[in-house]
Amino acid sequence: MSSEQGRKTYRSVDEIRKRMADFCVYRDRSEREVRRKLAEFQLRPEVEDEIVAFLIQHQFLDELRFARSYARGKFYHNRWGKRKIIQGLRRHRLTDYYIRKALEEIPDEDYAATIRRLIERKNQSLGSEPLHGKRRKITAYLQSKGYDYDEFKNILDEIFQTS
Repeated sequence: MSSEQGRKTYRSVDEIRKRMADFCVYRDRSEREVRRKLAEFQLRPEVEDEIVAFLIQHQFLDELRFARSYARGKFYHNRWGKRKIIQGLRRHRLTDYYIRKALEEIPDEDYAATIRRLIERKNQSLGSEPLHGKRRKITAYLQSKGYDYDEFKNILDEIFQTS
């Protein structure tokens, strides 16, 4: 392998195919991510398509697996709401079918419990601020995390009635 400005150049399609398989093994990828990475190699479109087909055929690339993994990760680690997860999946150009399947990975009980936890933590962090100010800030916070008002309104009402 030669190097131009610190970059590896690959001599064969087999080497690129192996590199892309490794890229997909590291973590689940969308086809869009794979094609973006393949663009770095400046391949002919038919060669790029052949590599993508190989990755799909050998299960290195699976959009449904990616969608599910993405939804779980963004919800459980980043505490994103469904709206923000959907936006992220659409940026990866996934179909509505894959998006629906991905959202099935988030149980309703976990979703409600996460909303409750986020509200309680944000409420505590706001300290002795007036009630209406807290509600407004918590609402803005949850919406920025991708939660719809209808999803958290009842929990917010319940918490503020007891405080």
